Amino acid sequence: MLATFGMAALASGPAFAKARPVTVVELFTSQGCSSVPPANRNVVALMDKPDILPLSFSVTYWDQLGWKDTFGAEAFTERQRNYEPGLGRDRPFTPQVVVNGRRDTIGNKADALRAMLNGVKPPVDVPIEIKANGVEIGRGAAPVSGADVWLVRYRPGVERVAIERGENAGSTLPVPNVVTDIRHVGRWLGVAMSFGAPAVEDGERTAVIVQKPGGAILSAATD
Repeated sequence: MLATFGMAALASGPAFAKARPVTVVELFTSQGCSSVPPANRNVVALMDKPDILPLSFSVTYWDQLGWKDTFGAEAFTERQRNYEPGLGRDRPFTPQVVVNGRRDTIGNKADALRAMLNGVKPPVDVPIEIKANGVEIGRGAAPVSGADVWLVRYRPGVERVAIERGENAGSTLPVPNVVTDIRHVGRWLGVAMSFGAPAVEDGERTAVIVQKPGGAILSAATD
Protein backbone atom coordinates (compact mmCIF):
# COMPACT_ATOMS: atom_id res chain seq x y z
CA MET A 1 0.00 0.00 0.00
CA LEU A 2 2.89 2.38 0.59
CA ALA A 3 4.98 3.63 -2.29
CA THR A 4 7.06 6.63 -3.27
CA PHE A 5 6.72 8.19 -6.71
CA GLY A 6 9.00 10.46 -8.68
CA MET A 7 9.14 13.90 -7.08
CA ALA A 8 10.86 17.14 -7.99
CA ALA A 9 11.21 20.56 -6.40
CA LEU A 10 10.02 23.34 -8.68
CA ALA A 11 12.23 26.31 -9.42
CA SER A 12 9.30 28.69 -9.04
CA GLY A 13 5.80 28.37 -7.69
CA PRO A 14 3.28 27.13 -10.31
CA ALA A 15 0.01 28.83 -11.13
CA PHE A 16 -2.42 26.74 -9.10
CA ALA A 17 -5.87 25.76 -10.22
CA LYS A 18 -8.45 25.75 -7.47
CA ALA A 19 -8.61 22.18 -6.22
CA ARG A 20 -11.41 21.79 -3.69
CA PRO A 21 -10.04 22.31 -0.15
CA VAL A 22 -11.72 20.05 2.36
CA THR A 23 -12.00 19.26 6.05
CA VAL A 24 -10.91 15.64 6.33
CA VAL A 25 -13.08 13.36 8.47
CA GLU A 26 -11.35 9.99 8.81
CA LEU A 27 -13.58 7.15 9.94
CA PHE A 28 -11.65 4.15 11.25
CA THR A 29 -14.16 1.38 10.92
CA SER A 30 -14.54 -2.39 10.72
CA GLN A 31 -17.28 -4.53 9.28
CA GLY A 32 -16.67 -6.98 12.14
CA CYS A 33 -17.28 -4.57 15.04
CA SER A 34 -20.80 -4.33 16.48
CA SER A 35 -20.26 -0.70 17.59
CA VAL A 36 -19.58 0.49 14.06
CA PRO A 37 -22.99 0.71 12.28
CA PRO A 38 -24.23 3.89 14.04
CA ALA A 39 -20.88 5.59 13.41
CA ASN A 40 -20.95 4.75 9.72
CA ARG A 41 -24.45 6.22 9.48
CA ASN A 42 -23.32 9.38 11.29
CA VAL A 43 -20.50 9.88 8.80
CA VAL A 44 -22.75 9.12 5.84
CA ALA A 45 -24.87 12.09 7.01
CA LEU A 46 -21.89 14.38 6.38
CA MET A 47 -21.55 13.52 2.72
CA ASP A 48 -23.81 16.30 1.46
CA LYS A 49 -21.50 18.98 2.90
CA PRO A 50 -19.20 20.19 0.08
CA ASP A 51 -16.40 21.35 2.38
CA ILE A 52 -16.17 18.02 4.24
CA LEU A 53 -14.50 14.90 2.87
CA PRO A 54 -15.39 11.75 4.83
CA LEU A 55 -12.92 8.90 4.24
CA SER A 56 -13.54 5.35 5.47
CA PHE A 57 -10.39 3.49 6.50
CA SER A 58 -11.23 -0.15 7.19
CA VAL A 59 -8.89 -1.59 9.81
CA THR A 60 -7.91 -5.22 10.23
CA TYR A 61 -7.60 -5.92 13.96
CA TRP A 62 -11.19 -7.18 14.32
CA ASP A 63 -10.96 -9.62 11.41
CA GLN A 64 -10.63 -12.52 13.88
CA LEU A 65 -14.17 -11.96 15.18
CA GLY A 66 -15.64 -14.12 12.41
CA TRP A 67 -15.84 -11.69 9.49
CA LYS A 68 -12.87 -10.31 7.55
CA ASP A 69 -13.44 -6.72 6.45
CA THR A 70 -13.73 -6.73 2.68
CA PHE A 71 -12.08 -3.28 2.43
CA GLY A 72 -9.47 -3.77 5.16
CA ALA A 73 -5.74 -3.12 4.75
CA GLU A 74 -2.80 -3.06 7.14
CA ALA A 75 -1.81 0.38 5.84
CA PHE A 76 -5.11 1.77 7.17
CA THR A 77 -4.52 0.17 10.57
CA GLU A 78 -1.01 1.64 10.63
CA ARG A 79 -2.37 5.10 9.85
CA GLN A 80 -4.74 4.90 12.79
CA ARG A 81 -2.02 3.66 15.15
CA ASN A 82 0.21 6.57 14.16
CA TYR A 83 -2.52 9.01 15.25
CA GLU A 84 -3.08 7.63 18.74
CA PRO A 85 -0.11 9.10 20.72
CA GLY A 86 -0.86 12.64 19.54
CA LEU A 87 -4.55 12.22 20.36
CA GLY A 88 -3.79 10.97 23.86
CA ARG A 89 -5.06 7.46 23.16
CA ASP A 90 -3.39 4.29 24.42
CA ARG A 91 -4.47 2.15 21.51
CA PRO A 92 -6.62 2.24 18.37
CA PHE A 93 -10.34 1.51 18.57
CA THR A 94 -13.42 1.44 16.41
CA PRO A 95 -15.37 3.44 15.59
CA GLN A 96 -12.94 6.35 15.83
CA VAL A 97 -13.37 9.58 13.87
CA VAL A 98 -10.40 11.93 13.43
CA VAL A 99 -11.04 15.46 12.14
CA ASN A 100 -8.21 17.23 10.29
CA GLY A 101 -5.72 15.07 12.18
CA ARG A 102 -6.23 17.27 15.25
CA ARG A 103 -9.12 15.94 17.31
CA ASP A 104 -11.03 12.70 17.61
CA THR A 105 -14.25 11.29 18.99
CA ILE A 106 -16.17 8.04 19.20
CA GLY A 107 -17.99 7.93 15.89
CA ASN A 108 -21.29 6.56 17.17
CA LYS A 109 -21.86 9.69 19.26
CA ALA A 110 -23.63 11.93 16.75
CA ASP A 111 -23.84 14.95 19.07
CA ALA A 112 -20.09 14.81 19.82
CA LEU A 113 -19.28 14.56 16.13
CA ARG A 114 -21.48 17.53 15.23
CA ALA A 115 -19.94 19.58 18.06
CA MET A 116 -16.44 18.76 16.87
CA LEU A 117 -17.26 19.90 13.34
CA ASN A 118 -18.99 23.09 14.42
CA GLY A 119 -17.01 26.02 13.04
CA VAL A 120 -14.27 23.82 11.55
CA LYS A 121 -12.99 24.97 8.16
CA PRO A 122 -10.77 23.24 5.61
CA PRO A 123 -7.06 23.73 6.42
CA VAL A 124 -5.34 25.66 3.63
CA ASP A 125 -1.77 26.30 4.80
CA VAL A 126 -0.33 25.27 1.41
CA PRO A 127 -1.89 25.23 -2.09
CA ILE A 128 -2.55 21.85 -3.70
CA GLU A 129 -3.25 21.20 -7.37
CA ILE A 130 -4.41 17.78 -8.54
CA LYS A 131 -3.85 16.99 -12.19
CA ALA A 132 -4.67 13.99 -14.34
CA ASN A 133 -1.19 12.52 -14.01
CA GLY A 134 0.24 14.10 -10.90
CA VAL A 135 0.04 16.59 -8.06
CA GLU A 136 1.70 19.94 -7.31
CA ILE A 137 2.25 21.37 -3.85
CA GLY A 138 2.98 25.08 -3.41
CA ARG A 139 5.22 27.09 -1.13
CA GLY A 140 4.50 27.80 2.49
CA ALA A 141 5.69 27.67 6.08
CA ALA A 142 6.58 24.03 6.74
CA PRO A 143 7.18 22.39 10.13
CA VAL A 144 10.87 22.17 11.05
CA SER A 145 10.96 18.47 10.25
CA GLY A 146 8.78 18.84 7.16
CA ALA A 147 5.32 17.48 6.47
CA ASP A 148 4.15 14.20 4.98
CA VAL A 149 2.36 14.23 1.63
CA TRP A 150 -0.21 11.48 1.22
CA LEU A 151 -2.00 10.42 -1.94
CA VAL A 152 -5.38 8.85 -1.20
CA ARG A 153 -7.61 7.00 -3.63
CA TYR A 154 -11.25 6.45 -2.72
CA ARG A 155 -14.55 5.44 -4.28
CA PRO A 156 -17.07 8.28 -3.85
CA GLY A 157 -20.50 7.46 -2.51
CA VAL A 158 -21.90 4.92 -0.09
CA GLU A 159 -21.25 1.22 -0.53
CA ARG A 160 -23.50 -1.23 1.28
CA VAL A 161 -21.97 -4.48 2.48
CA ALA A 162 -24.05 -7.50 3.49
CA ILE A 163 -22.37 -9.02 6.56
CA GLU A 164 -22.76 -12.80 6.71
CA ARG A 165 -20.86 -13.70 9.89
CA GLY A 166 -19.46 -12.21 13.08
CA GLU A 167 -20.91 -9.55 15.37
CA ASN A 168 -22.84 -7.82 12.56
CA ALA A 169 -24.13 -11.00 10.90
CA GLY A 170 -27.35 -10.48 8.99
CA SER A 171 -26.99 -6.72 8.71
CA THR A 172 -26.08 -4.44 5.83
CA LEU A 173 -23.42 -1.86 6.64
CA PRO A 174 -23.19 1.48 4.78
CA VAL A 175 -19.59 2.54 4.17
CA PRO A 176 -19.02 6.12 2.92
CA ASN A 177 -16.17 7.00 0.51
CA VAL A 178 -14.29 3.72 0.76
CA VAL A 179 -10.52 4.29 0.74
CA THR A 180 -8.81 1.82 -1.59
CA ASP A 181 -5.21 3.03 -1.29
CA ILE A 182 -3.05 5.49 0.64
CA ARG A 183 0.53 6.23 -0.38
CA HIS A 184 3.24 8.36 1.16
CA VAL A 185 4.64 10.26 -1.80
CA GLY A 186 7.13 12.66 -0.25
CA ARG A 187 8.15 15.14 2.41
CA TRP A 188 7.17 18.79 1.96
CA LEU A 189 9.80 21.23 3.25
CA GLY A 190 8.13 24.49 2.32
CA VAL A 191 9.28 24.67 -1.29
CA ALA A 192 7.09 24.02 -4.31
CA MET A 193 7.19 20.40 -5.42
CA SER A 194 5.48 18.04 -7.82
CA PHE A 195 5.12 14.30 -8.18
CA GLY A 196 3.59 11.88 -10.64
CA ALA A 197 0.78 9.53 -9.73
CA PRO A 198 -0.52 6.28 -11.22
CA ALA A 199 -3.66 6.32 -13.32
CA VAL A 200 -6.93 6.43 -11.43
CA GLU A 201 -9.03 3.28 -11.51
CA ASP A 202 -12.52 3.61 -12.95
CA GLY A 203 -14.89 5.17 -10.45
CA GLU A 204 -12.17 6.39 -8.10
CA ARG A 205 -11.27 9.88 -6.92
CA THR A 206 -8.05 11.39 -5.59
CA ALA A 207 -7.39 13.27 -2.39
CA VAL A 208 -4.08 14.78 -1.30
CA ILE A 209 -3.23 15.39 2.37
CA VAL A 210 -0.28 17.41 3.65
CA GLN A 211 0.18 16.92 7.38
CA LYS A 212 2.57 16.90 10.28
CA PRO A 213 3.79 13.33 10.86
CA GLY A 214 1.01 11.54 12.72
CA GLY A 215 -0.75 14.80 13.47
CA ALA A 216 -2.41 17.96 12.22
CA ILE A 217 -3.40 18.27 8.58
CA LEU A 218 -1.99 21.47 7.07
CA SER A 219 -3.90 21.27 3.79
CA ALA A 220 -6.13 18.78 2.03
CA ALA A 221 -7.90 18.79 -1.31
CA THR A 222 -9.83 16.46 -3.58
CA ASP A 223 -10.45 16.49 -7.30
